[in-house]
Formats: sequence, C-alpha cells, structure tokens
Amino acid sequence: MGFLQIILGGMVILVSILSLVRFYYAGFFFNNSDLCHSFYNSKEVFEGFDTKSLSARVEEVLEKFETLQAKLETKSQEMEKDKAIILDKKYLEEEILKPLHASNVALRLIRLPKSEGIRNDSAIKEDPLINFFITEEIRKYITPKENREEVKLNAFGSERVYNTIGHACVLHKKDLEQYMDYDIGSYCDDDWNLAQKLMLNGCDPLPRRRCLTRASKVYQKPYPINESLWKLPDDRNVRWGNYQCRNFHCLSSKNPKRGYSKCVGCFEMEREKLKWVTNSSVLADFQITDVLSIKPGEIRIGLDFGIGTGTFAARMREHNVTIVTTALNLGAPFNEMIALRGLIPLYVTLNQRLPLFDNTMDLIHTGGFLDGWIDLLLLDFVLYDWDRILRPGGLLWIDRFFCSKKDLDDYVYMFLQLRYKKHKWAISPKSKDEVYLSALLEKPPRAI
Repeated sequence: MGFLQIILGGMVILVSILSLVRFYYAGFFFNNSDLCHSFYNSKEVFEGFDTKSLSARVEEVLEKFETLQAKLETKSQEMEKDKAIILDKKYLEEEILKPLHASNVALRLIRLPKSEGIRNDSAIKEDPLINFFITEEIRKYITPKENREEVKLNAFGSERVYNTIGHACVLHKKDLEQYMDYDIGSYCDDDWNLAQKLMLNGCDPLPRRRCLTRASKVYQKPYPINESLWKLPDDRNVRWGNYQCRNFHCLSSKNPKRGYSKCVGCFEMEREKLKWVTNSSVLADFQITDVLSIKPGEIRIGLDFGIGTGTFAARMREHNVTIVTTALNLGAPFNEMIALRGLIPLYVTLNQRLPLFDNTMDLIHTGGFLDGWIDLLLLDFVLYDWDRILRPGGLLWIDRFFCSKKDLDDYVYMFLQLRYKKHKWAISPKSKDEVYLSALLEKPPRAI
C-alpha cells in the first residue's frame, strides 16, 4: 500500500511540473512585457518554433499521466474496500510500468527551442516537425545532421544535411509512425504496401529506415539476359504475401481473381511480344522502328512513364536504347517483374518531381496510365516536368492516351501548349464516347 502511495505522489508531482512548464513558456513567470505579449501573439517571439506541436506533445503526456493516475486511484480505492486485493506483477507491468515508461519517453523527446546567440531579442528557431512526431526513429531522421566540427561546409556547400519527407506525412501520422516503428538492425516488416499507401497519399519521399529488407527465403539466380526479357521469372523470386496471387501464372488476364485491373495481360509474354512491332488496325498505334527512324542514331536513353512490366524497355533494348521504366505495384509485382527481366524499374508516384536532371532524356514515352481521369492542372505540372528533363530535340511519345470525346479539345490544348513540333498525330475511336490520341512531338530548342 505504501508503494502505491509513493507512485501516486510521484504522479502528482510530474503532472504539476508539466503544467508549470506550459505556464513557463507562456511567459507567466516573468515581468517582461514582450513575453506577456507573446502569450497573445506567440508568432512574434517564437518565430520559427512550432509552439502548437510543443503544446500538443505536452498535452499528450499530461493525458497519459492523468489516465495512469486515475487507474492508480481506482485501484487504491478497491484495495481500501477489499484488503485481499494485491498489486500483482502483471498489473504493475501492463497497467503502470508500461504507460509510465511511454510517458517518460514522450516527455524526454520533447524538443525545446534553443535561442541563437546571447541577445534577448535573438530569434528562437526549431527544426520543423520535430515535436509533431512521437516515434523516435522519425525524429532522428528529420533532425538536421550537422557536419563534423572540423568541416564547416560539406561537399554540397552546406553546414548540415536535411533529410526530407513529403509534406502530406503530417496527415498520415499514424501510418508513418507504424512504418517507422521497428528495431534498428533487425528485419523490417513486410510492409511495402503500407509504404506505397503513404507514397500515393502524398507522404513522398518516405524517410529511410535502418532495418533489413526481407527477401524471398528461396530466392533463385535470375535467368540470363538473353532469356529473361521474354520469359516469366521464377515464382520463388517474389514475396507474394501482399498480393492476391501467389505465382505469375495466376496473374493471367483470364483469371478474374488476379488482384489488379491496370495493364491486364501485361504478364502474358506471348501477348507482350506483339506490342510496338506488328501492324495494327488502330490508327493510334505507332511502331518503334517508325519512331526511331525520325531521329536515326539520336535516341539513346529515355523514360517510360506509365504502368507495365517493362515490355517497351525490352523492345527498345533491342535497338540499343536504354529505357528506365516507372512502376507502382498496383495489385501485382510490376517492379519485381521489370527487374527480373533485366530492366530498370523506377519506383515513383505521379506526385513526385522526377529524380532526373534537366535536358538529359532523348525520349519520354507514356501510355496506359495518364488517361482521361487526370485533372488538367495536375497534367500541366506533369507535362512541364517532362519538358524539364527532355533535351532540346528530344521526343515526347504520347501512346494511346484515351479520354471522352467531349474532353478531347481540353487535352489536345494541354499537349500542344508547349509548342512542340508534330511528327506524328493520330486520333482513333475507342468506343462510342471515347477516343484514342497518340502523338510524337519534338521539343524545340530554346536558346535563351
């Protein structure tokens, strides 16, 4: 009973201290008009410091302590009524020690602002979002990493390195903290689907993690490149736990339970072999040889922006052109398939600025992903980003873009606004109300 009273007394002291901390930073303990004024307009004094997050973290710790105090008081009353009740070990561990430890950790992780300089009017600065997240690994990641003392400026010309996360991460705090909750140096959870969910919701880029990625327990040596381009990979080289299928044959378009709806048939190699090399009755289908003949010998590297299993890159490889293929695992192992074919997958979302430098790509090909669902303003940002990485004289190949007939003029304007030279242009019917648009456009030189 005495032990319980000691714990309750300690809890009261801790809650009191935390309450005083809040009054301290509000300026109640100083006869300083500036600090008193900051209580009503904190932005002027605490410029650059996230007082809202600090207050939220303190409030969170206070709630944990108050909940724990209520539990202890209830237990104390029960023990007063029934002397037979004792504090068993399990109750102490689960109901008292664990919450107390969690509160202690949360309290220690609160970062208070540090005044730069010694003047009273010096600005108070804080690293962004430090007090927003609780999981220690996230906080360590987003804290700027100072250079070693003997190195004032690093190779990038800065005094510190800032690790970045997507701004929308703050909207998905629970998922991000689950993603970053692991034991350092141990195996990560098989949670790539959680990571992709965060990325698609704008939490992109994701923070790096310090755990070991899981791989298939029976991973086999990949096929030689002369076989792998047009052969289904070994099923054992993919972790299938987060997919509906458990092998590549299950991904056939004939299987209604394949688990994906985009690029149906992309895992059927006999069907894939026909793309871009055979004549088609659809006017909007261009052949690779016809496209390359427009710029003979000039197309060497490029980007395939869409959804697929790398077949466009495989065909271009036969013409000594290196293509990087963007991919997301939308219900099927698209990234694994591309890599196991001996090609290069680029795991990026539509939300992200492409990690390629300006004026570097000879070709950008897009098909099967950006269609009539896309918002015009979003498409505008995407097109300007493509323009950024495409070199002068480079080709933009819009392949089978489809939309409703009533929206066609809007999309045509978007594709032509950058005043690219038309090499090929074709519109053909897809259905009664929809049309295909294919175009081959050349970026003009801009000597400005």
